[in-house]
Amino acid sequence: MTKTFTDIIPADSLFGKLRAKAPDAWQSYVCHDFIKQLGNGTLPEASFKHYLIQDYLFLIQFARAYALAVYKAEDLMAMRQFSATVHAILDMEMSLHLEFCQNWGLSEADIISEPEARACVTYTRYVLDQGMQGDVVDLQVALMPCMVGYAEIANRLMASSDTVLEGNPYRAWIEMYASEEFQDVAKAEIDLLEHTAAKRGGNARIEGLTQTFATASRLEADFWQMGLDLAK
Repeated sequence: MTKTFTDIIPADSLFGKLRAKAPDAWQSYVCHDFIKQLGNGTLPEASFKHYLIQDYLFLIQFARAYALAVYKAEDLMAMRQFSATVHAILDMEMSLHLEFCQNWGLSEADIISEPEARACVTYTRYVLDQGMQGDVVDLQVALMPCMVGYAEIANRLMASSDTVLEGNPYRAWIEMYASEEFQDVAKAEIDLLEHTAAKRGGNARIEGLTQTFATASRLEADFWQMGLDLAK
C-alpha cells in the first residue's frame, strides 16, 4: 500500500516546518500544470522529452552537489550517506534514467549534445552556490525540494481522482516515484537533514533556511514550466 505523504514528513521535522512556512512556493512546484497534465496523460510528448533531456543534464550537476555535501559534512555517518547518494546518482539513477530516455527515442549522445536550458542552469547553480557559501544544512535545504518533492508529487498523483493510469504514456514515471523504494529515499533525506541540522542549529536559522527552500521550490516550478513553454 502506498504511503500517504503525511507518513513520510513528520510535521515537527525541519523539512516539515520549511514546507509549512513556504506554502505558496511549494504549491507552485508540486501542483504545477506540467504535473497535472502528466497525471492525466495530456502532456505533449515534446514537452516530456525536453524535460527528460534536461533532467539527465540536471543529474550531472546534482551529483556534484552531493559530492560537495560529502566535503561539507561534519561526521562519518553523514559523509557515508552523501557519498552513497553520489554513487546512486552516477552509477544507478543515471543508468535507469537513460533506459527510460531510450524508450522515448533518446540516446545518451542525443542528451549530452543538448545545451542546458536556462531553467536547469539557474536551479543547479543556485544549489551549488548555496553549498559553496553556506554549510551542509544550507546545501541540503536547497536540494530538498527535488529529493522530497518528487515523492510528494507522485504520491499526490496516485491519490488524485484526476490521474489516469490506464493508457497514460507517463504511467511508468508516476509509478517509479510513487514506489515504496523512492518514498523511503525521501524519508531518509528528511532524517539526514534532521541529523545535520541538529549540529548546526537548523531550527534557530529557520527564517534564512525558509528563504533558501522557497527559492529552490520556485526554481523547481520553473523547471516544469520550461517543459510547457516548449509546447507553446
